[in-house]
Amino acid sequence: MKKQFLVSYSCGKDSTLALYRMIQAGHEPKGLLITINEENQRSWFHGVHKDIIEAVSKSLGIPVYFISSKGSENYLDTYETAMKKAVQETGATVCVFGDIDIEDHLKWCTARTDSVGVEAHFPLWQEPREKLVYETIDAGFKAIVKVVDTKRLSEKVLGKTLTRDIVEQIKAEGADACGENGEYHTLVYDGPLFKEPIKLIIKDVVEYESYRILDMDLEK
Repeated sequence: MKKQFLVSYSCGKDSTLALYRMIQAGHEPKGLLITINEENQRSWFHGVHKDIIEAVSKSLGIPVYFISSKGSENYLDTYETAMKKAVQETGATVCVFGDIDIEDHLKWCTARTDSVGVEAHFPLWQEPREKLVYETIDAGFKAIVKVVDTKRLSEKVLGKTLTRDIVEQIKAEGADACGENGEYHTLVYDGPLFKEPIKLIIKDVVEYESYRILDMDLEK
């Protein structure tokens, strides 16, 4: 049965693969839910600027619903409010998440969907992490390593597009192949769902505690 769904989307590889699988299964995407920092207009955790997110939304052909938050003080409330608005406007009955195997994430996401009255769905749940990252690469998605936690992974992979060789390098450093423990975050800029690639330029590398974050902009 065809379902209309929202996807909690980070612009990273896991949420992109979850979106891809749902579309491949015949379901219809109705919106991207993306949390952004109210102060700097960048996505939480991945640090993707709002302009880039809008370009991704346009290339995917899926409208974006921004969840603008100040952080922990109102993150939960703004998330549920935006999800409820998106459900009302689109008629979606399912919200899709790209989480793999962290129980606390599953519980948090399910609590949000329960409060809004839609089904939570986890297309990647409890599948082997390494298998999933290779599936993303082999499907043709291009994902740049945008954030690295230097406590867990060297800065050498920052700015690299994920390939099987790069994944082997990540594993050789003792980090999780999929980065599910926060070792790295990605930005998907091209692939089978994209009408056109997102052309990006790297402006700088920002240091925040142990993290190294690419400051990126759209190529003019």
